[in-house]
Amino acid sequence: MTTIRDVARLAGVAPITVSRVINNNDYASKETRLRVLQAIEQLGYVPNSLSQSFRWKQTGLLALLVTDITNPFWTTVARGIEDAVSDAGFNVILCNTDENAEEVERYLRVLLAKQIDGVFIVPASSDSEQIKALKRQGIPAIVLDRRLPELLLDAVRCDSEQGAYLVTQYLLSLGHHRIALINGPAGLSTVEDRLEGYLRAFAEANLTPCSELIFNGHFTFESGEELATRALSITPPPTAIFAANNFLALGSIKALRERGMQIPADISLAGFDDLPFTQLIEPALTVATQPAYEMGRKAVELLLARLAKTLPDQPQEIILPTGLIIRQSCGPKK
Repeated sequence: MTTIRDVARLAGVAPITVSRVINNNDYASKETRLRVLQAIEQLGYVPNSLSQSFRWKQTGLLALLVTDITNPFWTTVARGIEDAVSDAGFNVILCNTDENAEEVERYLRVLLAKQIDGVFIVPASSDSEQIKALKRQGIPAIVLDRRLPELLLDAVRCDSEQGAYLVTQYLLSLGHHRIALINGPAGLSTVEDRLEGYLRAFAEANLTPCSELIFNGHFTFESGEELATRALSITPPPTAIFAANNFLALGSIKALRERGMQIPADISLAGFDDLPFTQLIEPALTVATQPAYEMGRKAVELLLARLAKTLPDQPQEIILPTGLIIRQSCGPKK
């Protein structure tokens, strides 16, 4: 299907310029308008009726606030958002917050001053004065990857609880009862959901997990290495590790290799998120999967519908399914 980006490419302009021509905005010159209209006719492009129904506010700008853009999961979410907003004639500003509530507030103050049209946000806190300011000004915001119903905002997330349940259930089926859960910061909904999935799998198997093997840290490589080291120091040590994000899994691998441990001969390892490097690791990593790119595109659909005022007033939540990919990093308990 022909998109606004195809028209822009043929006309030699930015997608937002095509949108301005379609919406009879005066910013485009006569020459530019002619090139765009010729490209539309040549490609047979039919403008999206939803995007045409927008009442443009100030800038045609949207913002994306994520916790760590170096994490490939968020890079993939950002790509899904960027592709979708470009098709709709918007531009997106990327902000990296490092899971810091003060940084979130600072960015939102700047974005409010720039009269941003909408925001995609991974909140670091449920108590944000700037998010309240967004709501007062009628600027739509979409919460990503978190459960924060108290904010009364639209949200798009994956079913983290189910993903963690599937991984833990699989490890239990291999005979592993001492499974270390290496997780992110306590209090985040994604962290709590992954803990709940882990506990549910144990409960359904009529088993009780060892509380000493449940760890909270940060979603970073360094934290994965540190927590895996702590897990391995416990007697008896775990026979499997479930790392609740990709950086935690990589840090765990470093800790295991430094001790000369072989995966899965000495210990099984599973992670969360299927990204390109997980298939390049030897052995390839068993993971819970979540559709990061689709999360980005769904968030855009929700925001555009909110801008077009086609949604009911109450907050909408989209929950995307998670799955399990079994590879070579897990084996039967020895």
